Amino acid sequence: MRLEVIPYVLDFKFSARTSRGEMKDRKVWFLKIHGENGTAGLGEVAPIHRLSPEVVEEIPEFLNQLEDTIKNIQLPSSKEEVYELVAKLIPSSIPSVRFGLEMAFLDILRGGQKHIFTEDLSKIQLPINGLIWMGDEAFMKEQIKGKLDAGFSCIKLKVGALDFDSELRIIRSLRRISENLIIRLDANGAFQTNEVLSKIKALSEFNIHSIEQPIMPMQPEAMELICNRSEIPVALDEELIGIHSSRDRIDLLQELKPQYLVLKPTLHGGFASVTEWIDLAEMHGIEWWITSYLESNIGLNAIAQFASQYPSDGIYHGLGTGGLYHNNITTPIIIDRGYLKYAKSMVWGGVGD
Repeated sequence: MRLEVIPYVLDFKFSARTSRGEMKDRKVWFLKIHGENGTAGLGEVAPIHRLSPEVVEEIPEFLNQLEDTIKNIQLPSSKEEVYELVAKLIPSSIPSVRFGLEMAFLDILRGGQKHIFTEDLSKIQLPINGLIWMGDEAFMKEQIKGKLDAGFSCIKLKVGALDFDSELRIIRSLRRISENLIIRLDANGAFQTNEVLSKIKALSEFNIHSIEQPIMPMQPEAMELICNRSEIPVALDEELIGIHSSRDRIDLLQELKPQYLVLKPTLHGGFASVTEWIDLAEMHGIEWWITSYLESNIGLNAIAQFASQYPSDGIYHGLGTGGLYHNNITTPIIIDRGYLKYAKSMVWGGVGD
């Protein structure tokens, strides 16, 4: 086999702002594995500077080394062999590369047609939340109107960047529009531990579905208290980063007892890792959903197919990020009335052709 590494810079249509800062563009690397029979599998490595556990500047050198390693590797013959091989080749400390390599191998196993987990893409219909990015009140209200007009029944708002009173006003106005609208909040760890419960209490007035990562991770005693006392169900996101062993994952779930997990294949080391998180969550009676990590449409396609393997009743995934970039790769993915679907005309853009 031969591995080809293709760098690509995605340009945001606006400055994407979270409580951790702003992004105007982001670099990804496409991994194309060429087999002996002329087929090729495509994967995507998409870490985010300061948010991902790996050092993004070190990714190119690691991928150069991986090119040499792949030359001496036999193509795996099953999904299980793919997961086993990738776990041996890539340290768990570089989860974005694990995700990209798993994806490329799984693609080539299915003939290199980007049908990573299913042959019939036309049957995929995943309910998703409409994501509202941080900004001034006018910008956020404009986004909300756009999502409601587009038929979304679940809205997710980033909170923690504006002053709290402004955020309350925005959420209050959103709730007045509809009592049935599902409202999720994502704090990205923005709230301070000495004020988080009082802020959650104020937010609970608006019948909030859940709040993601209310405080920064690695504060287990504080997070356990929040999960236990919060008047809004808590979803763990960044808290799960870097927890690799089954024992550590079980301990985290049993100690913190969250109501939800937010699972991102790029952050957690690929599909094998996320599958284990799902299995453990369901063993402990914890609900979950899948979220993209601002990958291009290539990564989003693989994640959507993975999510489609599970029943979607009542689960709104976070997979509506395909329209964020001026120069995204063309795929058949469409968003229709709050659902991720595939267009009947399956048009795929080329990468590195």
